[in-house]
Amino acid sequence: MRKLTVGLIYVKRNQESVKTTMSKAPTVALVTCRDFPELDAYDAVLPPRLASMGVEAQAAVWDDPAVDWDQFSLCVVRSTWDYAPRREEFLEWAWRVPRLANSAATIEWNTDKHYLRDLETRGVPVVPTTWLEPDAGLNARGLHTRMPALGDFVLKPAVAAGSIGAGRYTANDSQLRGRAIAYALRQLAEGHSMMLQRYLPSVDLKGETSLIYLDGRFAYAVRKDAMLIGPDEGQDRMYQAETLEGGYNPTDEELAVANGAIAGAMDALDNPLKPFLYARADLVQDQDGRSVLLELELTEPSLFPELAVGGIEQVCRAIAGRVIPT
Repeated sequence: MRKLTVGLIYVKRNQESVKTTMSKAPTVALVTCRDFPELDAYDAVLPPRLASMGVEAQAAVWDDPAVDWDQFSLCVVRSTWDYAPRREEFLEWAWRVPRLANSAATIEWNTDKHYLRDLETRGVPVVPTTWLEPDAGLNARGLHTRMPALGDFVLKPAVAAGSIGAGRYTANDSQLRGRAIAYALRQLAEGHSMMLQRYLPSVDLKGETSLIYLDGRFAYAVRKDAMLIGPDEGQDRMYQAETLEGGYNPTDEELAVANGAIAGAMDALDNPLKPFLYARADLVQDQDGRSVLLELELTEPSLFPELAVGGIEQVCRAIAGRVIPT
């Protein structure tokens, strides 16, 4: 668990043609951002293992003008976590980069969480969401009436990387409710769509389940503790440290929901010729104990390969399989 491409070139020397064998390993870009120029900890383990498979992998910052993307056999989006406030620029980059995994069409669809509506229409159970749109002309009263009367709820932007911009509020706490309304009004005024979701108590008790798929097939799963503990207020985000547990065996129901999400995404994208190189389906339990999709990450999800037995091997084999002929 845990080939070099050989080309023939002819060199003319002293009026004679000499056949020479030349080897060159395929080169893969692990695409990152300026905050993680040498990759994040989970991805930094990949280049040495890929090298042992005959694949040269190197970090490349997506908005670095000095990078020649044409030189790579494959460009794998990894920790591009600064894309949200520059989404249009990021998409322009994605559409012009050759040999990109996952594809530019996938990235465009997946970087706006309205994709959850596409999946819901295809029968995927998702966390119930009220969509707050800039063009709806919502005022403070309109937002107040859309928020639940009791319990906790979550507000988050439709375009965001990870949990950035997400906040947890208590409905019957007038101060927190007022802060949620003020936050939503600011975001809507700036043209950002917002998502309003009831906070599911099961998240505090059982956390989230993340199912990782490689080349369209389930590979392994991890569990994550709840992160949101308060409202989002810019630099004063109230998160707790993420705690992860590897070696989790998902239930048949969790697998069915995640498989349905992958199939729904393929259908929404008109069934591309190749499966997604990587995908992460994040699931939680609703108030009735049923598994529902929180997010389907197809752009830049952490894959947590070190937490699964053979995880690094599986991720690297999936990448190598795209550049080394079988």
